[in-house]
Amino acid sequence: MATRTQNTNPPTTTPAQNTISRRSVLMKLGILLNGLIAIVLTIPIIRYLFSAVTRERKNGYLSWISLGSITQFPEGETRLATFRNPDVTPTDGQTADTSCWVRHVSGDQFQVFAINCAHLGCPVRWFSQSGLFMCPCHGGVYYEDGSRAAGPPERGLFTYPCKVENGLVQIQAGELPTPGSPSARNLERKYPCA
Repeated sequence: MATRTQNTNPPTTTPAQNTISRRSVLMKLGILLNGLIAIVLTIPIIRYLFSAVTRERKNGYLSWISLGSITQFPEGETRLATFRNPDVTPTDGQTADTSCWVRHVSGDQFQVFAINCAHLGCPVRWFSQSGLFMCPCHGGVYYEDGSRAAGPPERGLFTYPCKVENGLVQIQAGELPTPGSPSARNLERKYPCA
């Protein structure tokens, strides 16, 4: 009988087994690039989510903006006024200029309406001949006091909180009037600016 001899030496490695293959290098490079792209794409999302915490803008948001002197708004008339929104960023440019309708009721009593229709936000126009605000988009009509007259809007025009101080009509304009905002409740008062 022939006996077999066992080789007790460990197998030797060849130089080809120690080298990194092109496939593994490309795989690692692809994973690295995908990771970098994922990081670059998540940075704006994270900045957006934490922007309310990192940026304190309450001073501008709650500030009062002057629309002009009482003499610019004759008693019994409604006029268009423009103001610069205090809650802006440097990239807002001309879009930070906002219009509103100012109605001088009598004495120091004013109403300041957002220019946007309460239906879908189209700009309303004032027609002094009929004493109505009209929306050209879907036929919304409002009386001179901002209450709903006809059309699809379910409520009256949104109003800005306003006051008269040192002969100037001022509004708190940092908040855009919407159904959920505190300014939306100003419609309950007949003349919110007195």
